[in-house]
Parts: sequence; C-alpha cells; structure tokens
Amino acid sequence: MSAPVAALASPFLATIPSPPQGVWFIGPIPLRAYALCIIAGIIAAVWIGSRRWVARGGREGTVIDIAVFAVPFGLVGGRLYHVATDWYKYFGPDRNPLDALKVWEGGLGIWGAVALGAVGAWIGCRRRGVPLAAFADAVAPGIILAQAIGRLGNWFNQELYGAPTDLPWGLEIYRRIDKATGLADPITGVATDSTPVTVVHPTFLYELLWNLGVFLLIIWADRKFRMGHGRVFALYVAGYTAGRVWIEMMRTDDATHILGIRINVFTSLIVFAGAVLYLLYVRGKREDPELLRGKPMPGDDDTAATPERLAEEPKATADDADEDEGKDEPKGSDGSGDERAEARSADGNGKDAKD
Repeated sequence: MSAPVAALASPFLATIPSPPQGVWFIGPIPLRAYALCIIAGIIAAVWIGSRRWVARGGREGTVIDIAVFAVPFGLVGGRLYHVATDWYKYFGPDRNPLDALKVWEGGLGIWGAVALGAVGAWIGCRRRGVPLAAFADAVAPGIILAQAIGRLGNWFNQELYGAPTDLPWGLEIYRRIDKATGLADPITGVATDSTPVTVVHPTFLYELLWNLGVFLLIIWADRKFRMGHGRVFALYVAGYTAGRVWIEMMRTDDATHILGIRINVFTSLIVFAGAVLYLLYVRGKREDPELLRGKPMPGDDDTAATPERLAEEPKATADDADEDEGKDEPKGSDGSGDERAEARSADGNGKDAKD
C-alpha cells in the first residue's frame, strides 16, 4: 500500500468509508477479513462450478475432488507471482524474507493463481478421467465471482486504491494504529479517528464491479452459444484482462514497473491477446456429456458399475433366464419339453443363450 497523501480540501457530496479495522482477535487467534473473503470466494466458486458441471452431464462431487488439488496449487501460485514481481518488498536491505510467507497481509497475483491452479486442476482431472478444457468451462464463472468477492478483502486491508479524487464515490482512507505500540499499522491496526487522511479512487471496487459484469457476460454467452472446449474459460480471461488494463493504470500502490508502466499492464495485454486468439481459432460446441462422466470413484452412486461388473451382469442374467425357462417348460410323457429345447438349440446354431 502506498503512503497516504493529504486529504483534499474540497468538500465531498458522499464518500465510501473504509472499515476501521480488518483484523479481530478471539483471544490470541486473529480473525482476518482478507482471509475470510478469500475463503468465501473459493466456496462460491466450487458451488457454482459443481452445479454447472452436473448440469453439463458430469458426476456430482467431481469439482470438489479436483478443487482439492487446484485450490492449494492456486494459492501457492498466486503468492509466488506476487513475490516474484514485488521481490524488493521481501529481499534486500532492511527486508525480512520471511515476510514473503505472510499471505494474510495480502498479495496474491491472479496470474500465478490461475497458472499453477491449472496444474492442480490438470492433476485432478487426470485422476477423475475428465477433460481439463470442459472442467475449465464449468468453473470459469465461479472463478471470476471468487475474484470479485476476494476484492472485498482489499477494502478491509485499505489497499489497491488509486489517486486522490473528489468524485462522490471516493474511498476514505484512515490512519490505523497498533494500540499496543502506538505505531502506525495499516493491516492489523485500528482507526481511532474517523477523519480520513485522504479520499481516493476505490480501484478495488472498480475491479469488483467489472468482475461481476464479466460473470454475467460469460453466463449469458455460454447459455446462448453452448460454448465448449475451453472457450468459456478463454472468454473469462479476455473479459477480465480487458478491465484489468485500465484499472491497473489507475492504481497508485507500489509495483514493479517496466518502461514506466506497471508490470501487470503488460501481463494483462499479453494474456488478453492469447485468450482472444484462442477464441478465434478454437471451435466446437460442448463436449459429449459422456466424456464428463469420467472414472467412478469411491462414494459415487455408480461406483459398483465397473466394466467388469457390467460385463458379468448380462451373462448372469441370460444364464438365469435359460435355467428358469427350462424349469418352467411343461414336460409331457413323450419328452416334448426336451424336444423343444433341442429345437431352440438348433435354431441358435448350437450356441448357448449366454453367447
């Protein structure tokens, strides 16, 4: 978070207040709003993804099984991207490398989260025997909604805002104090004065609203065009990065720059171009629902319906039917029942019923 600047003298018609604090303590245990927002976003993404997966023909529980791999990979990837692009915050003079592990203080790069999360999803899809592209299409709306929910964590942390503004929806930034030391602490401190030190562009809110718009867009496009083969996910990426470019250029927090431009602007442009090319060159409707069934796992409703079991069941049924039919055949004194059985055998070229 960049250093606060002096509040503008102009009167404001209305402003958005920041929370006085973003961390509450239950005894020695900190309850962090940022972490709660991330968790809420993950839950929403898994719930929406599960409903969409089942609606497309997949098994119940598949998305949760794959999320077990994708979510941890995504969190690690998001942190690695942040640390790699903002390395000077953790390494060098007067810096503590262990601070790179403090995810609860914010700092998750969406690019790393999606990239490494995709690796985790690929592992999960391999285990379940389902196509990764179809899985990505099912979970894409949930991912962008999770990003919108996660941005509320930036509001609690008083971070990711823009330059000072006199617009009616400006965001108030307060000075937070650690009550134990009396020193400024923007993350775990508490605002003791409701007078803002500055009023700024709430870029976190701009991105939140943009993400909700992309969420509605891809839901509509998927229903109208029945997109498949990863095209829903590509539309999500293209829509998100298009907004991230202009929002990123409004932010004033510390960031790595290349040629005077924030590095995430370049990343957004490159990823946007890749997503658009994918949409242009990849065609096809949704995958066959049978492909989404994948491998039955313990706990699935049809776990017992293995190929071996399915191969045995028709055979057993036919044998039983043959035996039952022989038992029920009326057998006269002239052995007519046996004669009819022999006739059936001759008609079948000497083959048993089970063949």
